[in-house]
Amino acid sequence: MTTVPTRPPAGRYGPEPTTGRRLWARIGLAALVVATLAVLAWLGWGVFRDPVQWRDVGFHVDGASSIAVTFDVTKAPTATVSCRVVGLSKSFGHVGVKDVTVGPASTGTVRVTATVPTAEAAVSGTVTGCDVVTS
Repeated sequence: MTTVPTRPPAGRYGPEPTTGRRLWARIGLAALVVATLAVLAWLGWGVFRDPVQWRDVGFHVDGASSIAVTFDVTKAPTATVSCRVVGLSKSFGHVGVKDVTVGPASTGTVRVTATVPTAEAAVSGTVTGCDVVTS
């Protein structure tokens, strides 16, 4: 009858691990896990602490004098926010700017379409920022 060894021959894969090396490996692994969780918590806090978020949905050029920009605003249903909407030229210059107020709504996310008057033909439109209006 032959027996199968439960461990490889001594020295085959480097020096045998000692109790001290195992302890330091476990401490290092625990520190890495704690650091990773701390970074994830910090990133998550940054995303969820923002009282208002917005996302561009699309735009429609209405000729040389205006552009219609559609965007979603996520906020507390009772909050009022002000969003700055801009029309952009080919060289990304602002050719039109409009501040749009989004008032209380029955849902947290509201879809808004704003028509921005432009000084010349715009080729794109976007929201540059939204802030909660405090009274």
